[in-house]
Amino acid sequence: MNSTPIPSTPAVSNMTAEITARKDRLARLKARAPKPGEASFFFYDAHFQSDAVKVLPGEYFVYNEDMLITTTLGSCIATCLWDRNARIGGMNHFMLPDNNGGASDSGRYGSFAMELLINEMLKMGASRLTLEAKVFGGGAVISGMNTINVGERNTQFVMDYLKMERIPLVSKDVLEIYPRKVVFFPKSGKAMVKRLMPTNPEAILAQDRMAAQKATTPVASGGSIDLF
Repeated sequence: MNSTPIPSTPAVSNMTAEITARKDRLARLKARAPKPGEASFFFYDAHFQSDAVKVLPGEYFVYNEDMLITTTLGSCIATCLWDRNARIGGMNHFMLPDNNGGASDSGRYGSFAMELLINEMLKMGASRLTLEAKVFGGGAVISGMNTINVGERNTQFVMDYLKMERIPLVSKDVLEIYPRKVVFFPKSGKAMVKRLMPTNPEAILAQDRMAAQKATTPVASGGSIDLF
């Protein structure tokens, strides 16, 4: 007995087209050659049902389409910049404000990380006049780090930097004792933050211990936030 095929409905066809388009874009993102310091870990986030990129310490990412940019923070800072007119957004992730007088041409240090992010935003069509910022991180997540104040130093640096560059700070979730997971949507400018348990994942602990070690090692001179 022959079975009659079930006709495809417009809704099914649209869903199939969306899945195909998503897979194609994710493949293109994974295949692109990253610029120096640009994040390159792309994946599909099942929770948000969206293409995503994870920004690791020292990296940044800028985009103008519907996807999400995510990172996990301890004492580090992530700055999310958004141009409300061009609808372009980006995120960085830095570990320390500066390199104690040494060369700081690395996205692990705040001043260079901010320059990287702003310059890439401008290259994609953003304007300094319409940028706004959201800031996350700076938590004192490791016992005994309070004397070093890495999180406080990072937080104070980015606040001073934004003030100097006249970029409005529209929202923030900083300091305290929590590690954080941050999700940023570069097209809409929406940011979401999840405070993780103070008993931190080992990756965050290792990241913050590295920042603490760098902070104490002498270097030779040469809008709104949603919880989820």
